[in-house]
Amino acid sequence: MLSKLATLWRPEVYHGKNEKRDFFEGWFFKLVDLPISHIYAVIPGVLLSKSHQDSHAFIQVLNGQTKESAYYRFPLSDFDFSKKVFQIRIGENFFSSQRIELNLSGQSLSISGELTFENLKAWPVTLFSLGAMGPYAFAPFMECYHGVLSMDHRIRGSLTINDEDVRFDGGKGYMEKDWGRSFPSAYIWLQSNHFSKNGVSLMASIAKIPWLTGAFRGFIIAFLYEGKLYRFTTYTGAKLTQVDLTDDLVRIEAADKKHTLRIAATRTNSGVLHGPYNSQMVKKVSESLNANVSVEFFENRQLIFEGIGQAAGLDVNGKLEEIIG
Repeated sequence: MLSKLATLWRPEVYHGKNEKRDFFEGWFFKLVDLPISHIYAVIPGVLLSKSHQDSHAFIQVLNGQTKESAYYRFPLSDFDFSKKVFQIRIGENFFSSQRIELNLSGQSLSISGELTFENLKAWPVTLFSLGAMGPYAFAPFMECYHGVLSMDHRIRGSLTINDEDVRFDGGKGYMEKDWGRSFPSAYIWLQSNHFSKNGVSLMASIAKIPWLTGAFRGFIIAFLYEGKLYRFTTYTGAKLTQVDLTDDLVRIEAADKKHTLRIAATRTNSGVLHGPYNSQMVKKVSESLNANVSVEFFENRQLIFEGIGQAAGLDVNGKLEEIIG
């Protein structure tokens, strides 16, 4: 119990030490090289299924340019983790907040190499606000928990991808994670830290959240601008004033007493990833890594930032009528 409580203030570490079944945990590493010609997502994780034979560790890879994805499955015995810091190992692959080492083959994507990460911009964790989840991190019955480990950071190193040497020196990364029982039945997620102004980053997640009294539309939106993280969330008292969806566009507007954030993301062709549903990893998560997102940020009704983010991640999945409007 004490070790589980301690992880509340460390969203980055593995939370499944005392879990036996019906649990998943996954970390999301977005990797973009300097010329934005190579965009990848690498997602290590673990599934503890209701059926022991379905439990396994995994590493997913998505090529944002070609939409090609690969799913590498490992026995649970190949998964190892640190109890104190975010360090996990899956087979011959290593992941932490500071670096990753990859040695993946046997699928359509073959990847090996090492990358290091510098100047991470994590979502702050305080005594009563535990990162992106805020006070909801204290609720023991949430379907899915979310952590933002870095809104923006620099990458060094290279990867050999299908015999091509890809240099990531000077590129940008983003890092987050999810854990719990299942992905939401409906959600929108988007992210970009490739704006013309350095240091600007956006992350937005809107989902149907099961609760004791039924369900509600929860949201976590963060905008990093000039070194400050502006938070628009269910628990900060901000409001979603617009969530509209067409075949081509996602529009979101959030506001609090002082600031307004307007987002318009262009939908593009997506790759398909596995996601945790009903104690299984199901190939049904549609994700793009090369969308564009326009942002307008107002302070006291005055426009203080306007820009377009490239290489944007965009997920639009599930029974969307439950969260739009």
